[in-house]
Amino acid sequence: MSEFFANNWGTILVGAIVLAIVVSIIVYLVRRKKSGKSACDCSGCSACSACRGCRGREKDNKEEIE
Repeated sequence: MSEFFANNWGTILVGAIVLAIVVSIIVYLVRRKKSGKSACDCSGCSACSACRGCRGREKDNKEEIE
């Protein structure tokens, strides 16, 4: 078993680093979602191609209609 780790330590290290980055991104996005912020950091949705799916944009549209 230790021979396996000795032969593949570089691959294991890179895999662990990539996994840590992916997990930290997911945690960041979940925390932002729970706090009510959007996934993107833009202040306006006018240039966003996914603006129809944005909760903040839906709220703005309802206020404009009323």
